[in-house]
Amino acid sequence: MALAYRDYQRTVCAQCGTRHEDWDHGGLDDEDTYVAVIQRCVGCQVIADKQEETAKDGDLHGKKIALIPSSVHAAREAERELKERARGARRRDRDNDE
Repeated sequence: MALAYRDYQRTVCAQCGTRHEDWDHGGLDDEDTYVAVIQRCVGCQVIADKQEETAKDGDLHGKKIALIPSSVHAAREAERELKERARGARRRDRDNDE
């Protein structure tokens, strides 16, 4: 079964996901199985906007733009703030000891 699936996958276009047999090749039936439509992916749009913004601020070499849930981002920011406060408190304690 795995070999049959592998053979099938080899007939599928990696870019569009269709197979040669899916398309009308000039037969009596003029209708194709698929129609090209435009879809907007908001996630891809947000990533492209961030890439454009980042490119204006500097270079993108080695940087990847990813989408994460806003709750995860908020938790990361809160953790970062707590660590900065703790570092500041340790510095103040160390400075007061000296």
